[in-house]
Amino acid sequence: MRTRTKLIVVAGGVAAVSIVGGSIAFAGAGADDDATDTPISGSALDRASEVALASMGGGRVTGTEVGDEESYYEVEVTLDDGRQVDVQLDEQFQVVGSEADSENDG
Repeated sequence: MRTRTKLIVVAGGVAAVSIVGGSIAFAGAGADDDATDTPISGSALDRASEVALASMGGGRVTGTEVGDEESYYEVEVTLDDGRQVDVQLDEQFQVVGSEADSENDG
């Protein structure tokens, strides 16, 4: 009887660890939304890049996104000193904000 009880307890523990581990893996998979980002393309890319670079005084475009959670367009600009800044643009390509890219904060 003791052996059966031990087997049930061990099996329950294994099942619990599997469920928790699977839940953590699933939650972590959604954390990286780069895989679902839609890049800006065509003439919109040209215009968004031009505006973002002008607003930052230079640099180079290293990433873009349409339908960002913070604005209509997001343009990631890498400055000459290596810092990255996300420039937020509305549908008319007006700058509505910018912030240091938090992915680079250590």
